[in-house]
Amino acid sequence: MDSQIFWNVIEMYNKQTIIIQSILLIFIVLAIILSYSKKINWIAKAALGIGNLFIGIVFFGLYGVEPIQKYFALPLYLCCGMLFLFDSIKSKDDVLNKPNRWQSILIILYIAYPFISFALGNRFPRLVTYVMPCPIISLSIAVYSCYHKKNKILLVLLTIWGLTGIKSSIFNVYEDFILLVCGIYGIYLIYREYKNNRHLKMRKKT
Repeated sequence: MDSQIFWNVIEMYNKQTIIIQSILLIFIVLAIILSYSKKINWIAKAALGIGNLFIGIVFFGLYGVEPIQKYFALPLYLCCGMLFLFDSIKSKDDVLNKPNRWQSILIILYIAYPFISFALGNRFPRLVTYVMPCPIISLSIAVYSCYHKKNKILLVLLTIWGLTGIKSSIFNVYEDFILLVCGIYGIYLIYREYKNNRHLKMRKKT
């Protein structure tokens, strides 16, 4: 995809959805606070599910113009959204734990996303906002990593998109280096899940 086309999509999306983005962002933040305070454990996952579905349907479905957006990004975000919603029901009592040092760094990086985009010379509407594909996946990885139980397929899908942050230099979206950092952390999470499951299986055999 040409970088100009990429930024044109962002411009059109921001111009026409900024109010919905703001409402959705408030909902996601409140949901994370409610889950972190142990009042509604599952709602952060549900909010992230809705956020990913919104990106899939609206950003890629309505505003996407390239085949990679329609046939790769769209289904990936739809799957992530549905898996988040499924996990919020299946593991509704799973607790959102306090973030460790690395998880805290990822959350801070997510918060810094639009500020870094602004510092790089971008201005609204050609600015990376909080409710866009890469920031939403970055936040999803950061928050989901704080839960004890994890859906492995969801974790893999989030990591796959996280690793697309390598494109940051190709499209002059250097703020997406944050996404790449989250993707690398996703690889670590997948490895840890594999290692823990292997350890549990060995314990059962003995």
